[in-house]
Amino acid sequence: MENFYGRFLLKKELSTLDDDTDFIKIEGMDNISLTKIKCNRCGTIHEKKQVLLPIHAYYCPTCINLGRVRSDEYLYFLPQQDFPRQQALRWKGTLTTYQEEISEQLVKTIVSPRQILVQAVTGAGKTEMIYQAVAEYLKNGKSIGIASPRIDVCIELYKRFSRDFSCKISLLHGKSEPYSRAPIVICTTHQLLRFREAFDLLIIDEVDAFPFDDNAMLYFAANNARKTDSSLIYLTATSTEKLEKQIKSGDIQKLQLVHRFHGQALVLPEFIWYTKMMKLIIKQRKSKFPLLIFIPEIDFGKQFTQDLQKKLPNENIAFVASSSENRLEAVENFRIGKTTILISTTILERGVTFPKVDVFVIKAEHKNFTKSTLIQIAGRAGRAIERPTGLVYFFHEGKTRAMITTCQEIKAINKAGGFL
Repeated sequence: MENFYGRFLLKKELSTLDDDTDFIKIEGMDNISLTKIKCNRCGTIHEKKQVLLPIHAYYCPTCINLGRVRSDEYLYFLPQQDFPRQQALRWKGTLTTYQEEISEQLVKTIVSPRQILVQAVTGAGKTEMIYQAVAEYLKNGKSIGIASPRIDVCIELYKRFSRDFSCKISLLHGKSEPYSRAPIVICTTHQLLRFREAFDLLIIDEVDAFPFDDNAMLYFAANNARKTDSSLIYLTATSTEKLEKQIKSGDIQKLQLVHRFHGQALVLPEFIWYTKMMKLIIKQRKSKFPLLIFIPEIDFGKQFTQDLQKKLPNENIAFVASSSENRLEAVENFRIGKTTILISTTILERGVTFPKVDVFVIKAEHKNFTKSTLIQIAGRAGRAIERPTGLVYFFHEGKTRAMITTCQEIKAINKAGGFL
């Protein structure tokens, strides 16, 4: 029964129980009009004629991968219960003055619930800034959800929180172990569809990333996963139009940080013609610093990896994309130095940290490299105190507006931080 608290469940998911009378029941779907019907798990509105079953009931195809919601069946949930109060923070690090100011504002949400956007430059130490707030909620027996659109980010967060907090933590994504109730849940944003009024504090990291960015279903899921008197914290380096509108209307409070945790400037990308790429890769390898290379498409990346391995037979090179079965292993091998060159699609543009890394972008003019993506990619460099600088090269066959505005914004951030 314990694992059902705060969860949003189908009837078949309660099959282990003889009695469901303790559960709150919600219609699986609501009629919006004579021709439209709405799913109460994901909020999607459908034309009835398109989702009609032979049994004369309706279903939701949008969230069917989590199990089929039907108009003639209920959704069930048990109200979330408080956890035992605990002192769980074991992180012994210190925050900068700038980080501390934001951390104090986040702690106050336990007394005065609100929505906050923390917009901080890549490498600012966003994770450490939320630690004290999370610790305060745990001291009061409250539940915390930390969600991100990217599996890689969730796994990274899980490793860091498992190291820095002593309490039980649950990790949820499409390939994870089954859910086990815990005061801290780290999950992909799609997994929020499985919760109902579960979290006293919900933190969404990398809020501007696909697929969460301006996704009505996932915003609906996030809202449903929160208690009515909860706080919501968004974390990002690059805001979105949707969030900015809510900030202007006063619905969201914005906190901004333009300094990295080590106090050094963001690395400014250099634009270099594609013809010089191989020469500079060979030169970079003499430094022995790990090299992270971003490519725009999977097929190109596979071929590029094969070609580069032939030219650099003494290097241990790996390629990762969203479809890679060994992605997590490859990323970890690169982190520990077993792999010396990691080639990636934009799947690793954010949420992962590799100390002392240099970052090269191949075909930076490609449409898949948006301004937001390029800013995040550039932010992979210079994240370690031991090496707060690094190389960021955009290899191209013609500059794009995305490339130019990326540099303009990084310069503006550095100027705001007092570096120019």
